[in-house]
Order: sequence, then structure tokens, then C-alpha cells
Amino acid sequence: MANTTIRPMLRAAFAFAMLAAASAPAWAVKPFTADYQASYMGMQGSGRMTLASEGSNRWKYSLSVTSPLAELQQTTVFEDKGGQWRPLSGVDTSRVLTKRQNKNATYDWSRGVASWTGDVKPERAGPIKLQAGDLDALLINLAVVRDLQAGKPLSYRMVEDGRVKQLDYTVAGKEPISIGGQTKQATKIVSSQGKKETIAWIVDGMPVPARILQRDKGQDAIDLRVQAVR
Repeated sequence: MANTTIRPMLRAAFAFAMLAAASAPAWAVKPFTADYQASYMGMQGSGRMTLASEGSNRWKYSLSVTSPLAELQQTTVFEDKGGQWRPLSGVDTSRVLTKRQNKNATYDWSRGVASWTGDVKPERAGPIKLQAGDLDALLINLAVVRDLQAGKPLSYRMVEDGRVKQLDYTVAGKEPISIGGQTKQATKIVSSQGKKETIAWIVDGMPVPARILQRDKGQDAIDLRVQAVR
């Protein structure tokens, strides 16, 4: 599975991010570390999301997933500009068996374009014109939590890997979920694109999705279940 399928809820993804509603002053971006149990194509592993301050309203949001089959590392630096999150740069590295990839993204808001370098095809290098409100895939992980709890539409324009995609999530009801041996009530949200599907379970007050499931052609590809958030 290409790591871009993870990012709509993780970077994408999991994007899967969550901390400050633009219209609600009570919400504020805060550092956190979330540890996950990971399953990648049936192999067990571990995952971690972190959010750390870079100063001057800039934040570094990272995701790592490790399993016997693969290692995925994704990082976005973004700014919180009056409650609106704007990606500034991104690094995406992966190792799946013996294949390695490294991609770097730059979001130049002064010029209004995004571009990519590294292991990218020429037609995916950009530049892509940016619009206000654009997010990369990893930031969407945070945005769905923020917007669900603020009662906002879960609709996003994702600028990622030299392409623009419209991602829309729908609420699919409530379900209990186990976190550290305790049962919590979670809101289940779903996004489908062709044969790929992302499902996330969001617990009120938790800054990250409690679970993120990526499915491809009806089969589970990656499954992240939170173990602890601190």
C-alpha cells in the first residue's frame, strides 16, 4: 500500500489532527504524544503521533509506523494563522521490504504554490496552485477531530503528492472502543474514494483519532489503535 493512502487520515488520512477549531477560542493547539498498536497488511507493529511546538505559531506534526514489513515516517510543519492551519513543508519517507522512497513537499504561501522533490515523477513535482484552507494529508488527521467536535463539515481540499483531491467524511454513528483497557464511546467517520476507504473513530476530548483503519479493495491495509495519549 502506498503511504499516501495512510496520509489522508494520518498525514492525509489518518491527517487523521484535531486540536483547534478556528471559530472556537476554547480550542488551542497543544503538544501531545500518542502511541498506537499498528497492523500493516496483517503484520503487527507500532505507531506514534507527536505534535510539538516550533515557536512563532509553528508546529511539527509527525507520524511513524514500524512493522516487520515496513517503516513509514511522515512529518508536516504547519503554522496556526489565526486559527487556520497552513502546511509549510512535509517529509515522507518509507521502506516497504527493500524499496525505499523519500519525498519532500514545500508549500510556498507567498507565491501560492506547492511543489515536491525527491522520489517523485516529473508530472507530480508541481507547482500546484494553493487555495485558502488547503491541507496536506497528515494535517487532515488533526482537522477531522477539530471539526467534528466543533460541528463543522468534514470536507477538505487535500494538496498532496502533486495532486489535488477532495476528501469528504461522513458520520456513521457511535460505537464503543477500548482504550487502555477502558471502554469509550467513539464517533465513527468514513471516507471512500474508489476502492479505498478510510474509517476513523474519534473520542471526545482526545486530540487524535482513537483508531484509524485504511482499507483497499475491501481488505484491511493498515490499522492503528491508540494505546495511550500524553
